[in-house]
Amino acid sequence: MGNSEKLRADQLQIIRSGKEVLSGISFCVDSGEVYALLGGNGAGKSTTLLSFLGFLPPSGGSIYIKGVEVRSNIKAARRAIAYLPESASLYEHLDAYENLRYFLQLAEMPFDKHRIEATLDRVLLASDSRTQRLQNYSKGMRQKVAIALAILRDTEILLLDEPTSGLDPSAIDEFHNLVRDLADSGKTVLMVTHDVYGACQVADRLGLLRAGKLVGEFTAPAGQRIETEAVHRAFSSRHAK
Repeated sequence: MGNSEKLRADQLQIIRSGKEVLSGISFCVDSGEVYALLGGNGAGKSTTLLSFLGFLPPSGGSIYIKGVEVRSNIKAARRAIAYLPESASLYEHLDAYENLRYFLQLAEMPFDKHRIEATLDRVLLASDSRTQRLQNYSKGMRQKVAIALAILRDTEILLLDEPTSGLDPSAIDEFHNLVRDLADSGKTVLMVTHDVYGACQVADRLGLLRAGKLVGEFTAPAGQRIETEAVHRAFSSRHAK
């Protein structure tokens, strides 16, 4: 494993209830890189993330975080990761500050008001909404609070599970710009999605996952984006089978 490599799946196999969900997939993600796992429902995308989090131990193969096999030190693996699920579990009766304070306390981290303000500015959460209860937030606003928490935890690695599902086009663009900015600052990002266009816009590399198998991989040329047409053709032809 190279010094810049932060995540690796090596022939990862997951069997659940007698069914093979992941069939020996292999990929790696470097520091400062966005890797997108693209696939339809049931392809095994979320299962992959749960494996890196240590919730689904491999039935075969191995997974590594920062060069350490996850099974050998799950606590260290989780400390290195911030996980953003499709629907962030935040408290509706609390405002943005109160949610951040609570979750930072759980992580035994200080509540630094200046740093929090700077982070909420970074994720473009409007100042006048920060003292409103989250029950009044749109999904896009909730995602901004969740990604702010991930930034404040200052982990090296971000795992994103369908992060733009249900967001409007403007919110999707904002989110992708933020993810790109985080990767450019040195964060390692693994995101899973079924959005071909969005994946091509933000990812440095993209893996096409179908029925638990990694059936193709695409890399963005230097200074360019991954070609959407090529990925869409591959995704559609594979997905149709």
